[in-house]
Amino acid sequence: MRLTPLLFVLALTSCTTGGAAVDPIPGSITYGGQPRTKLEKSPVGSILHHDFMMTDGRRAYETYRIEPDRSLTLLNRVIMSDVPPDN
Repeated sequence: MRLTPLLFVLALTSCTTGGAAVDPIPGSITYGGQPRTKLEKSPVGSILHHDFMMTDGRRAYETYRIEPDRSLTLLNRVIMSDVPPDN
């Protein structure tokens, strides 16, 4: 049985979305400001996911929402400290 999906689900269920802003970090789509390209084909309110490797080797999973002005709002970030390698 692969534990990666189970660990990811457990990590997500432990997160709260209670209105506290999530600040972008290096690697986030919105780090340094909004992206120059606009997501014109995606419906307003759509959710998109972004994952990347942080400088310390941990993997970050982020969730964004597309706003009416086509900007992105960072809603949530989960940082996995020990991600098992894919076999």
